[in-house]
Amino acid sequence: MKIWQIIFILFFIVGCKESYTPKPRGFFRIDFPEKSYVNIASKYPYSFEIPSYSRVEKDKRNPDHQNWINVTIPANKVEVHISYYDLTDPKKSSRELLIEFMEETRRLAYKHSIKADAIEEQIFMNPAKHVYGTIYKIEGNAASPMQFFLTDSTKHFLRGAFYIREVPDIDSLRPVINFIEPDIIRMIETTSWN
Repeated sequence: MKIWQIIFILFFIVGCKESYTPKPRGFFRIDFPEKSYVNIASKYPYSFEIPSYSRVEKDKRNPDHQNWINVTIPANKVEVHISYYDLTDPKKSSRELLIEFMEETRRLAYKHSIKADAIEEQIFMNPAKHVYGTIYKIEGNAASPMQFFLTDSTKHFLRGAFYIREVPDIDSLRPVINFIEPDIIRMIETTSWN
């Protein structure tokens, strides 16, 4: 009889143990605006289309470079840094400068390889507008999910870097990245030289 009472008490204690399953971590819902585009002012030696919900600001960190701008989307804490270099320099040939800037862009993109899961390089060519370049898509918890450079190989060199001013957490930032990437591709595809 005592054995049955002990078994019953043990069964009762084990059977009443509540199992707890934590809820998965949730993220805020992000509402995105409808896509539409406008061309940036032609006061720069380049032009391209940007989303209508973005704005162009001078790069305050580099005031000596008058053609450097930031395309910002404040609602999503997005910045696309645009750096422009003129390849006509009396001290160096345009070929030397082009190789130097291309290598610098590649080095800056691969600087994110520490946190990145993968870096995919994609060649871009638009012979009708003399625009050629490389797009670096950086996967994972890197600070910059996309970088690129565009050039005509003789006079113009444009570098772009896409940043989200938040702690890199790919799970929560993926919707923003997926929304902004087509805008950056549109910038690249509509680039022309002035």
